[in-house]
Order: sequence, then structure tokens, then C-alpha cells
Amino acid sequence: MTQAPIWRPVSDALRSLAHAYGVATEYWDQAGAHVDVSAPVVEAVLAALGVDARSGKGVTAALEHIRLRDWRRMIAPIVVMRQESDERLWVHVVDGAPASVDVVLEDESVVTLEQIDHWVAPQEVDGVFIGEASFRLPGSLPLGWHTIVASTKGRRVRSPLVVAPKRLDPDALIGPRQWGFMTQLYATRSFESWGLGDTHDLATLAEWSGRELGAGFVLINPLHAASPIEPMAASPYLPVTRRFTNPIYIHIEDVPEYATLPDAVRDRVDQLAGFLHERNDSADLLDRDAVWAAKRTALDTILKFELLPDREEAFADYCEGEGQGLEDFATWCAITEVHGGDADTWPVGLSAPGTSGVMAFRMQNAERIRFHRWLQFIVSEQLRDVQQRAKAAGMRIGVMHDLAVGVHPEGADAWALHDVLAQGVGVGAPPDMYNQQGQNWHQPPWRPEALADAGFAPYRDMLRTVLSHAGGLRMDHVLGLFRMWWVPAGFPATAGTFVRFDHNAMLGILMLEAHRAGAVIVGEDLGTVEPWVRDELADRGILGTSVLWFETDPSGRQLPPEEWRQDVLASVTVHDLPPTAGFLRHEHVRIRSELELLTVPVEQELAAAEATRNAWAQILIFRGWLPPDVDLTTEAGLDAMAIALHRAAAVSPSRLVGVGLPDMVGDRRAQNQPGTHLEYPNWRMPMTDAAGHPVVLDDLVARPALLERVLAALGR
Repeated sequence: MTQAPIWRPVSDALRSLAHAYGVATEYWDQAGAHVDVSAPVVEAVLAALGVDARSGKGVTAALEHIRLRDWRRMIAPIVVMRQESDERLWVHVVDGAPASVDVVLEDESVVTLEQIDHWVAPQEVDGVFIGEASFRLPGSLPLGWHTIVASTKGRRVRSPLVVAPKRLDPDALIGPRQWGFMTQLYATRSFESWGLGDTHDLATLAEWSGRELGAGFVLINPLHAASPIEPMAASPYLPVTRRFTNPIYIHIEDVPEYATLPDAVRDRVDQLAGFLHERNDSADLLDRDAVWAAKRTALDTILKFELLPDREEAFADYCEGEGQGLEDFATWCAITEVHGGDADTWPVGLSAPGTSGVMAFRMQNAERIRFHRWLQFIVSEQLRDVQQRAKAAGMRIGVMHDLAVGVHPEGADAWALHDVLAQGVGVGAPPDMYNQQGQNWHQPPWRPEALADAGFAPYRDMLRTVLSHAGGLRMDHVLGLFRMWWVPAGFPATAGTFVRFDHNAMLGILMLEAHRAGAVIVGEDLGTVEPWVRDELADRGILGTSVLWFETDPSGRQLPPEEWRQDVLASVTVHDLPPTAGFLRHEHVRIRSELELLTVPVEQELAAAEATRNAWAQILIFRGWLPPDVDLTTEAGLDAMAIALHRAAAVSPSRLVGVGLPDMVGDRRAQNQPGTHLEYPNWRMPMTDAAGHPVVLDDLVARPALLERVLAALGR
């Protein structure tokens, strides 16, 4: 059980140290109230950054270390700049010694940098005076990942140089304003699904909505990988890795090797699917373990047959492209299969990828590691094909993937990237509109200094893999590129603080990788996000997010859709709220009340929900989208309001408009209640209609009434 730390004020010295490491000692909450952070929280967060601040002596030593940190470096561990703007590059050498700098571009050509006048007083470092030379990094350098080579007498140091676009160009990618469905893929099934929605279902939805309805994109939940053993975590936002994909989304019949199986073997694979097909007609909670057990057996069976030469070559090319990251992920999966999901019970020597024990394990389990590499090859191929089919169906963007905030504390990334992830803390969110008691997602965050020392390579590689088959990317909790709410282990979610990241580097690398992939970027900038953050995103061509229920002015007045931002993805609802039909019936209040998540009396929360609903009803009536005599105590009245709300989002100036697929069939059940784990069946709801009957894609594409409902919602 978590317990709030005893309050103790932050001393001046501790405050200076905290600020040097980007740790906030105060903040303003969503309601605009000023909050001072307790010293124990600050000390615990600094400890997770590798800084001992428990004593005055420790604080003094840490302050001196960070004062001299960059002076002990010849050049920064990585430099990230934007095109069209010159930057100053510092180089530290023995005072008076000569220095020169070249930039080796991606094409291996060399640019020699010009030294410029910029005087900085020398500093004594470990008994030696160190001077700072300055060089001009021209804004005319080409986009890419380049290498800085700094030289002085007897010494040469290299660091990566990232040249990012000055701004992404959403106009060129989006063209005229686009709309698209938003859905949880696992809940979006067809009669051919193996109990969960998969890549084949995604292609069906994209092709139908693009060709028949004129949709420009389809936004889906994160497809990040979960543990390969049961029980498989339900939450797509608590994956074991953000780089690789959950093979549960593979459509078995679309695996090329499936068609070459001997008839008797293929019949056995088909039998595995039989009982799962029957589950597509059920509104019961989704059973990932049953689905994965069947698919794993089928995929194991398929890979027992030798790949054809061209397929073996394509597989080898994929593995080479993904490099060591894929090898480490596949190894972690194999270790987990052999020794279980609790790393504390693993044999000594398997704690990190580079150990001799892991090397021996790889040799002994090469076939199983190959299997997990092959799964990633197959799912990557299928997602690539989905994107191609979406574009061929007329979609301007295609599939927009979702990037989770972080990873499971005992997952593959936590194992392989432990050097750049903080220990002893979890990221979350302070109290906000989703959960009034704050949230701790128990996900280890990047350690800013360690990530920079690694040249941001783990971050870049993750983005590059996810963007390889995406037309767009939604960044969940995009504030995490600027700062994150860290909660020390053993503390409640309210007893945390913000830790700042190098947002210029994080955004620059994101922009470069998105530019190269030709992908639109959408940041979920809701909650405690300062205006300057939104301005920074807009300046870089990264779209924001507008959710109808949260669009208010400083006085709390509901904003009419004409006053919403333009550079956003707008929608009526979002996955952390019930579908619109449920929200209008106050499902979000009922759930939080029953789970004791409210910090105010339920009557007060219901009154606030009623007031919000009535305020929107007045806006809709005034615009002529809802009859003046509408009766919101009736089912018909609430259904009419659901359509009218989508009409409101559709007339906003927003570049992108998302329509929740569950809203089109009257689904009422919430997929997720933030701040809960087992208290609510999060991420396990299949799509159903208003009566709770399951809805499959085959019914949707053949239902003319849905077409009329979508067009009515979009005002067409």
C-alpha cells in the first residue's frame, strides 16, 4: 500500500540541484493551483537519476559534478538542430590548444566547420584549465543523421549530429481536411477473426471506409508487443516493448507460408481457428490468452516447414534492418518462454543482453529466437500491406498508429534498455479530468542524461520501426517529450513531480523520422499542458488534440466548435472515456463512483455532468443540429444528440476529425477506466450495439444505415 511521504520543504541547495537535473520543485495543477513538492519526493526522484541528495554533503558533491559535467566533455554526446537556423557548437580543449571540427554527412562527404568568435571564460577542471572554442553549424546542412568529428592535439572525438526539418508539412501530407474512424483493433472483429481483430480486419476497415465513405485515415490502438506467455496483458498502453508488434494481430491465413502447407497440416491449423470463429458472435470479454495459444501453435506449425529461398532472403533482410534490437527482443521472448515472466526467478547471468549467460542461452535456443524474429517479420509484412491497401483505397493518410507513453517495468525494453531507463520510479499523471486521484502507470521513464549519452539511438530506433508501416502516428501523452510525472516507488500517485526532458532533441528526432516516413504526427496534448508546449508543437508542424467534452475557455464555458484549434485531430470522445452513447448516459460518473475514484460526492459529479450535457445541447439547438424540443430523458433524444455532437466536431476548423467506430453502432461500454487495473475489465470489451449485441465488420460493411449515420454525423 502506498503512503504519502512526510512533508518537508525543499532547501535552497536541493532546489538548485533539482533544477539542474530538470526536476520540478513546484508546479501548477490542471485547476491552476500552485503546488510545492515535498523534499522526500525530490530526493527520491533524484536518486532514480543516479544522484544522492539525501545529505548536505551529497547535494554539494552533486552540484559540483553537474557544474563540471560538460566541461569534462570535448563535445556534447549528441547535437540536434533544425534546418535553416545556424547553431553554435562548443568544443572543450586544454586552454589555448587548437581545435578543428568536421561534419561527416550520411553520404560520407565532409563539411569543415568555421570557427567563430564567442568568448567563454576558461574553467579549471581536475587541475587543468579548459577553454571553449566555438564553431558554426550552418543551417544549410542536409537533413539526416551525420557525425561530428572534433580534433585537438592527440585527441579526436565523435558525436552524432541530427539535422531535422525546420517544420513538418502537414498540409502536403493531409491535403484537404480528412476524417477517419478511431477504433481498438482487437475489439473490431470479423467472422474470419480468430477471436480478436487483426491485420486482415484492419485492411477491411481501411479499404471500406476509404473507398465507400471517403475516409482519409483509420486511427488504431497501440499494437506494441505484450509478453509471449500467459497471462497476456490486456492494456495496449503497458507493452513489453514499444518498438515491436504484438504477433497476436497476425492473420494466419495471410501468412504466405500458410498457402504452401500440406493439406493435412493446413486442416489442423484451420481446426485451431474453428472454436475461435464462434467467439466472434459473443459479447463476452475478449480472451487474449486463448487466441494467442491457438495462433502460437499455428505459427509454430507453419515455421516447421522450410522457407522458400526468396522468403528466406526477405526474412534475412528484415532481420539485418532491425539489427541488435530485434535480436535482443527475440531473446527476451525466448527467455520468458523458458524461465517465466518473473525476472527475479531467472538463472543468474540472464539479467542483461550482453552477459555470457545470455550469449550461451542464445546458442542453446537459436531456433526459438528465430521463431520470435520471424513473427516480427510476418506482422511487419502484414502491416505494410495494410497501409498499401489503405492508400490504394483512396486514403490520404492511411493507418495512423498510436505510440504508448512507456513500457512494462519487467518487459523486454526494461531488460534490454535498462541503462537508459530510470529505476525506482513510475510515470503517470497528476490528478486531472481522467482520474482525480492521479495515476501511476508504473512505467520506467527514459533517464534524460543516459539517453543523451546513448545518442538517443533507442528512441530513434523505436520511432523508425513504428513509422515503417504508418501514414500517421498519434503520440499518447505528448507532454512526455517535454516533461513527465515521476512517482517514486512506494509513494501515492499524488506524491510525484515533473522531470524535464530535452524536448528540442526529442522533437527534432521525431520530426526527422516522421519526415522520412512521410507520416503525420498528432500529439495528445490534453491535461496539464502549458500553452507554450502547444505553441512549440504547432511551430514544428505537429498537430494537437481536441476532445469535445474538454474544449472549454478559462471560465469553464464549453467552446463552440468554430472556436476550436485548427491544427488538431478533433473528436467527440477518446478511448479513456466511454463511447458517446455511454458518456451521454453518465457512464463515466457511474464507473468512477462504483470504483470509489471520485474525490467529490457523486451527486456533485452527476450535476456537473448534467450541466455539461445541457450546455452542449444548447449549442447544438442554437446551431440547428438538434430540435429545440429534444427530450434528453429519452433514448431517442440522447441518440439524436450523439449524432449532433459529431456534426459539431465536423464543422470545427480542425484539420483531422476522428469518429469513434463504436459511436456509429451505439456502443456504450467504456474500454478503459484510467487509474484502474483489475477493478475494471479494461481493454477487453468487444464492439457491441446499444443492446449489447456483438457487431462484426461483415455487418458494418453491408449495413446501409451505417453509411447514412456517418454521413449525417459529418454533415454530408
